[in-house]
Amino acid sequence: MKYLLTLVIATMAGFLARLYMLRRDYRQYPSYPQGWAIHLFLGFIGGAIGAFIVPAVLEGDYSAVSFLLLAASQFREVRNVERETLSSMEATEMVKRGTAYIEGIARVFEARNYLAIWVALAVSATAESLVALGWWRVGVSTLVGALLAMALVKLMQGDLICDIATVELSDIRFDGALAIIGDTVMMNVGLPESRKVYEERGIAAIVRPKGPNAKATLANLGQMQAIAHDVSSMIGVYMDVGEQEFIPMVRRNPSVGSLHVLMVPSERDEEAFLAAIRRVPVLEGAVRKPLTSVAGKMVD
Repeated sequence: MKYLLTLVIATMAGFLARLYMLRRDYRQYPSYPQGWAIHLFLGFIGGAIGAFIVPAVLEGDYSAVSFLLLAASQFREVRNVERETLSSMEATEMVKRGTAYIEGIARVFEARNYLAIWVALAVSATAESLVALGWWRVGVSTLVGALLAMALVKLMQGDLICDIATVELSDIRFDGALAIIGDTVMMNVGLPESRKVYEERGIAAIVRPKGPNAKATLANLGQMQAIAHDVSSMIGVYMDVGEQEFIPMVRRNPSVGSLHVLMVPSERDEEAFLAAIRRVPVLEGAVRKPLTSVAGKMVD
C-alpha cells in the first residue's frame, strides 16, 4: 500500500498517454472499436510496467526490474502483429500501401507503447520524489506526464512531403496513346474512352525536391507508392476493380529527380489534390542523406 497512489497515477498516465497518441484518420487504421481496444490494453500494460519500475528500484528488488524490462521487450511483437494485419488487408486496397509504408506504420505502433512506458516512468519518479508535498504531488506528476506526452508526440512527428519538396500542378497531354506530364511518359492509355476520362477528369502534379537529400528520399519506391496510396485515400479515386488504366501513377524523372503524379480523382479539386500530396508523410525507411557522406558532398 506504500506505493499505491504512485502506481495508480503513473499507470493511468501511461494509459492516457497511449489514448492521446491513438488516432484514426484517413488511413482508417486502427479500426474502431476492436483496434482501439487492443492498443489501449497494450497502453495500460505499458503504463503499469513504467509505474512499477520506480517502486521496484526503491525497494531494491532488482529481479523485479529485470522482469519488467523483459516484459517491455515483448512489445516488439506488436510490430509483427501490425505488419501481418496490414499485409493481410493489403489485398482489399484499391491502391496498395506498399511494404515500406506498412513497415513504417508497424514501427510507429510499437514505439508508442514504449512512449507510454516513458510517461508512466516519469510520473512515477516525480510522484515518489515529491512525497513531502502530500496530495499536491498528484497535480505536479500529472502536469509532468502531460508535458512529456506532448513533447514525445511532437518529437515523433516526421517530415511531410511539403517539408522536402515543392508541389505544383502540371498539364496532361497525349502523344497518341501515351500520357505525358512535362517530359515524362507516364503510361500507355490504349482505349479512347479511357483517354477521354483523363482529358476530362484527370489531374497531374510535379513534386520537385528541395535538395540532394530530398532527391534521394523521393527516389525510394516505397515513398512513391505511399504518395499514390495516401492521395487516393484522401481525395478518392475514380476507378473500379480491374481498371488498371485508372490506378494513380507516380513516376520519377531521373534527370532532375522530380516525381510526376497522375490520377483521376473521384472529384476534381486542384487545391485538395495539391494539399493531399503535401500532407503525405515522409517514410522513415525512405529517408536518405547522401550529403552526410564525403562522396555525396563531392557529387553535390
